[in-house]
Amino acid sequence: MTDRKFPIGPLVLQEDYTKEELKDFISVIANIAADYSRLVENLAEEDLVKTYREGSWNIRQLVHHVADIQFLHYMRMKKAVTEPDYKEVTLIDMNAWAETPDSFQAPVSVSLNMLHGVHYRYALFAQSLHEEQLAVTYFHPLRKIDISQKQALAMSVWHAQHHLAHIKLALNMLA
Repeated sequence: MTDRKFPIGPLVLQEDYTKEELKDFISVIANIAADYSRLVENLAEEDLVKTYREGSWNIRQLVHHVADIQFLHYMRMKKAVTEPDYKEVTLIDMNAWAETPDSFQAPVSVSLNMLHGVHYRYALFAQSLHEEQLAVTYFHPLRKIDISQKQALAMSVWHAQHHLAHIKLALNMLA
C-alpha cells in the first residue's frame, strides 16, 4: 500500500450509473455501518488515537467525521429531492469539525449509533427514488461540478469506504 492518503484510489465519478450499480451503492450504505462497528467498537483508548499517516486524523476523529459527513450526504440528497431551490450543496469545514472537542472526547459508540441510524434512513430513502429524482443535480462549489443524486450516492459510498480503509491502515490491517 503506497498511497496512504487515497488507499482505495481517488474519487472518480461516472456520468451515469446502472440500476445494478445503484443497487450496490444502496447495499453498501445499508451495511457499512456494521463494518465500522466490527472494526472499532471494542478498540482500546490507545488504538483510537492511532493515525494512518503522519499528520492525519486519528481513528476516533475518523469515526466521528464519517458519521458527520454521511449525515451531511443524506441531508443534501433529501434537500435536493424535496426543495426545488436547493441548487448548491451545503458545505462544512471538515478540518475544523474534526478539531472540535467532541471529535477528541466523545466515545466512538455515539457516532457508530448515529451512522447506523442515518444509514438505515439513507438507504430507505435512496431506494425510494425514481429516475427523475435521481437525476436532480446541485452544484458542488469545491469540486466545481454539478452532481446528480446517482453521483451523490457514488460519492457517499466512496467516502465511507475510503475512511474505513484509513482505519484499517491505522490498525495495520492493510499492507
